[in-house]
Amino acid sequence: MKKIAVFIAFQGFRDEEYVEPKKALEAAGHQVVTVSTARGEARGKFRVTAQVDKTVDEIDPADYDALALVGGPGALEHLDNPKVHALFKKATELGKVIGAICISPVVLAHAGLLKGKTVTCWPDGAEEVRKGGGNYTGSDLEIDGRLITASGPVPAKKYGQAIAEALK
Repeated sequence: MKKIAVFIAFQGFRDEEYVEPKKALEAAGHQVVTVSTARGEARGKFRVTAQVDKTVDEIDPADYDALALVGGPGALEHLDNPKVHALFKKATELGKVIGAICISPVVLAHAGLLKGKTVTCWPDGAEEVRKGGGNYTGSDLEIDGRLITASGPVPAKKYGQAIAEALK
């Protein structure tokens, strides 16, 4: 069983981008740890709520096999910060699987982790991904080595399955 830290905004994560990959990862026998900036019950954009297992301050990337970012309207407000950037940089240095869906690849761009990588994201984030050195494709799903990105809620299940596959 592998451990995956899934990062969500405490307010305004995109429901399907959390629920579908989590289901796919758990179906593959993995443990999903929900991470946010505060403890308690995080609220999705629509009606999903999620119990936060750990805060950003309590995470050591060395303890996980993968780190993944969930998109949604709150993603950049809550997760695009130096603490989260540092965690994903360390995870990348350790060779962990990295996932980002919807607008959240922008967080990786701001962390300097997309240079020369083939990436997709929500169209609104394309310019920031390019500025960060990523090769934006606009497709549903992209896999570039240990980096897995998806464009939004539609490929959320496929994205979760791709992370599970990368952990084999």
